[in-house]
Amino acid sequence: MSRPQAESIELAPRRLDPPVTRNTANHEHDDLPEGGYGWVIVACCSAITFFCGGLLYSWGVIQVRLTESGLAKPSSLAFIGSAATCFIAVGALANARILRAIGTRNAAVVASLLYGGGQVISSWCTTSFAGLLITNGIIPGIGVGIFFLCCGSLPAQYFKRRRGLANGIVVGGGGLGGGVMSVTMNYLLDRVGVAWTFRIIGLTTLAVTLPASLMLKERTRRGTAHIEWSFFRDPKFVLLFLGGGIATFPTLVPAFFIPQYATSLGISTSTAALILAGFNISSFFGRVGFGTLCDYIGPVSSLILALVTSAVSMLAIWPVSESIGPFILFSIISGAGNGGFFSTIPSAVGHIYGGHRVPIALAMIVTAWSAGYFLGAPIAGWILEKYGGSAAGTQAFRPAMYYAGTMSLGSAGLIFGVRQILTPNILSYA
Repeated sequence: MSRPQAESIELAPRRLDPPVTRNTANHEHDDLPEGGYGWVIVACCSAITFFCGGLLYSWGVIQVRLTESGLAKPSSLAFIGSAATCFIAVGALANARILRAIGTRNAAVVASLLYGGGQVISSWCTTSFAGLLITNGIIPGIGVGIFFLCCGSLPAQYFKRRRGLANGIVVGGGGLGGGVMSVTMNYLLDRVGVAWTFRIIGLTTLAVTLPASLMLKERTRRGTAHIEWSFFRDPKFVLLFLGGGIATFPTLVPAFFIPQYATSLGISTSTAALILAGFNISSFFGRVGFGTLCDYIGPVSSLILALVTSAVSMLAIWPVSESIGPFILFSIISGAGNGGFFSTIPSAVGHIYGGHRVPIALAMIVTAWSAGYFLGAPIAGWILEKYGGSAAGTQAFRPAMYYAGTMSLGSAGLIFGVRQILTPNILSYA
């Protein structure tokens, strides 16, 4: 069934018409501003994700330095970066309650203090693995978990037709931040060392995210945060829940291990940081690009394409990257697919369940990501060690590559099942 004539004139003529079903966003309010202060919200959320995603996706740069200092093995150090990301999933439902209780603005201010403050405190724990796990993993992790839910669900209160673009810009900040932070961290590490790098990055994070948090504004009161068990009677939700959970296992593998793989190729640490920056910059374009694509072919279709892109990069390109050229190509393609996953998930949830149910549905789906976030990169590290570690050369990385790529491909298969339930027509909007 096509949209009313007036709406089809308003939209770009090349877009596929979303079918009108009770599962799509037709239950949403029709008075969403589609702009106005919504663009301020998008800008502030993007500034926040610039630092959240930037620091998380640049952990590989610091991980190499800490490995060289003899603090711990890469598989152990990966737990610190994974722990921070893991709290996005572990605390999802609790964070939804926090947002409900004190509001998005106040919750974001608390998150800013935890995230930036944790970085500063980390500067006094650079010789302690346990200390870094707490100050750079757990404390910032609580903050980034709150930030994720604030920035992931707020655009849905301002946008419907342009929701994919809005979400793409918001999460795109993380990719852009990863590119900038990779180079910045490497520069600071060379000149002031690990401790002062943490202090400078932490204070800069506070200086930007605190004002941005104070500008966040809700249009509607959020629903009560609770587990809505009825979702699990919906096969679409079950597939999205499982598919998203599996997709997070390989998510951090390229970002954490690109610097180490570059070292195995004989590439300098400064060049390795630039390649990681390229991965993150590509992630920015992937987030915005796939987010925009949601508005044309549908968010579920875009999510599938993003996952397939990631899988192909890790299964077909990374294993044959024996020189810097193919390795850069892998980093660009993998970054685009990786970023696309994060921009399409919120839009897919909003498309299926409507903007009003996004916070609780998204919180429940994100909860499934905890195992992948916490164990995904360390598993790759364990596999790498099993085959001789980075000292054994590039061949030792291949089993970890195949593990990560297979997980992405399996996730794409589950999400394709969601699309088939929505519509069996491969050319229709979904």
